[in-house]
Amino acid sequence: MDSRRAESFSDGVFAVAITVLVFNLLPIADITKPPLTAGSLASHWPAYFAYAVSFLTIGIMWLNHHTMLSAVSRVNRTVLVLNLLLLMGVVAIPFPTALIAAHLNDSTAGKVAAVTYGLVMIAIGAGFGSLWIYLAAHQKELGARRAVRTPRLSTMRFTIGNAGYVGGTIVAVFAPVAALIVFGLLAVYYLFQHLPDPTADSAEEPGD
Repeated sequence: MDSRRAESFSDGVFAVAITVLVFNLLPIADITKPPLTAGSLASHWPAYFAYAVSFLTIGIMWLNHHTMLSAVSRVNRTVLVLNLLLLMGVVAIPFPTALIAAHLNDSTAGKVAAVTYGLVMIAIGAGFGSLWIYLAAHQKELGARRAVRTPRLSTMRFTIGNAGYVGGTIVAVFAPVAALIVFGLLAVYYLFQHLPDPTADSAEEPGD
């Protein structure tokens, strides 16, 4: 199958997941008691915080997902299965986001919500890592757009964030707000290019 078909399907899933996030904000208009003031709106800061972190996370995941699939010209059944597992995690992000929005101010429930968020991020991180490692190991079979093997350093830099998600989940047991900050910082980390650019002119040597 042409990799562009898999990418188009994935784009739709990312679009749905990132759009659903705003649904957590809409009820604020109904539950905020009149008169509407800046203070009453500000009291719902966990919802805004969770929305911002999740929107940034999904958006940057979409960027990296595009980079991965654009490295090859076709995909096989294994790639499709790994991609489906990854997307199953991505589309679940609005759920822990809603938990954070509703319970972050509660000392006990906030911890449960933040841990749930972290577990979803760990699952997605594992999905991204598995998909990228498979693509890197089967570039010839999948019609790599340029003759290059993924440098080990790039793979390590791309997957090391998984350790950050584990650490953030542990932090969530004690400080859910701090954990959400960690997850946001990890999104910023992945904003930078950690994968080889498939459109680059020069090839990189194995092991660089």
